[in-house]
Amino acid sequence: MNHYRIACIPGDGIGKEVIPAGQAVLEALAANSGGYSFEFEHFAWGGDWYRTHGEMMPADGLDALRNKDAILFGSAGDPSIADHITLWGLRLKICQGFDQYANVRPTRILPGIDAPLKRCKVTDLDWVIVRENSEGEYSGVGGRAHQGHPIEVATDVSIMTRVGVERIMRYAFRLAQSRPRKLLTVVTKSNAQRHAMVMWDEVALVVSKDFPDVTWDKELVDAATARMVNRPASLDTLVATNLHADILSDLAAALAGSLGIAPTGNIDPERRYPSMFEPIHGSAFDIMGQGLANPIGTFWSCVMLLEHLGEKDAAIKLMTAIESVTANRQLHTKDLGGTATTDEVTQAVCAAVTI
Repeated sequence: MNHYRIACIPGDGIGKEVIPAGQAVLEALAANSGGYSFEFEHFAWGGDWYRTHGEMMPADGLDALRNKDAILFGSAGDPSIADHITLWGLRLKICQGFDQYANVRPTRILPGIDAPLKRCKVTDLDWVIVRENSEGEYSGVGGRAHQGHPIEVATDVSIMTRVGVERIMRYAFRLAQSRPRKLLTVVTKSNAQRHAMVMWDEVALVVSKDFPDVTWDKELVDAATARMVNRPASLDTLVATNLHADILSDLAAALAGSLGIAPTGNIDPERRYPSMFEPIHGSAFDIMGQGLANPIGTFWSCVMLLEHLGEKDAAIKLMTAIESVTANRQLHTKDLGGTATTDEVTQAVCAAVTI
């Protein structure tokens, strides 16, 4: 029997509701498998930890996670703490500390979901967005001087390295190669950003030579937003920079029906460190504690976690359960136009995986 050690970091807001739901679903799966088991360890890091300790997570927190097989993460964000503190102090500290350089965000319209693109067939929107997750616009390089004076200056410098660009391109081409359509769109902005983004384009061309069976094209990021809306069927796998993919993946989730259903994997493809899986919806303090949070994004993130661990049958079983629940409009949460609670959706998915 395979035994997996999972770190659970609910973080802030509704993360404290959806991560326990995700744990419950994984436990229900394992109880009915006989082939694997989970050992969960809870870490109460986030805004509450910050208020007590002055930091979002302990300085040596990565050492507590290093021996885990995977991390299940909720959200980082607290209205009483500056966003750059919550993000850099927790989520990005883990992502960069464990060099989880491939952020993978699958998007498709699940059964029963009323997506906003009325002319779009369900099969037209089936994408995976690969986000460079370690450098680019979120490198953290920059600074401020003369604060509060008329001559105040602030800089954020986007850093792209050839090794960083090449490894995310190779990851994206391999992923596209593994999908039925073998189609990749490289998102760029090299018309305006004439140094780093030109290198981005050049490296994509070099890497493409090693994947002759992958059809690929290049699209400016602003044009990509229109293409996602007007020609969704022309896209399959996309690769973009840290900032560009961050924005495009939220658009993708909205086009698929709700940010509440969208998953993410922060992957270390070389498996030197644990990878981290999370819903993309954020902390959503406005609905915290009301039972309104949609746990589907967390459950789909658990599917990605299972795939990463090599438990493909379990991943298929959970995804099938998710789809059976979303197909039932009586089990839609408020973000999908329904009245179901977080607990009702969780119980339904737990029941579905035991069938």
